[in-house]
Amino acid sequence: MARVAIVALCVVLAVLVAAETASAAISCGDVTSSIAPCLGYAMGSSPSPSAQCCSGVKSLNGRASSKADRQTACRCLKNMAGRLRGVSMGNAASIPGKCGVSVSMPINPNVDCSTVN
Repeated sequence: MARVAIVALCVVLAVLVAAETASAAISCGDVTSSIAPCLGYAMGSSPSPSAQCCSGVKSLNGRASSKADRQTACRCLKNMAGRLRGVSMGNAASIPGKCGVSVSMPINPNVDCSTVN
């Protein structure tokens, strides 16, 4: 009987760990809310990225810990850039550097997100 209880406890713990891992994946909503404060700079209406922009970029970069997360973030950013008019790609590409963040993907609308590691 004790053995059945231990097995059941292990199964419950495994399910909880799997649920936590699944919820850690990045969504386009996460990407959008993280970089929304950057739009003023990306569209040329602000002279530099705001503190909120840099905080969001740092947070997003930290959360994109797996290849799948980085590819999802890439696809979301690429789709967003395609929908927004008036984005200065030079400004957008300079945001990570101006915020002191090193990103593993090029910032441009032609990037192949499947090649992002």
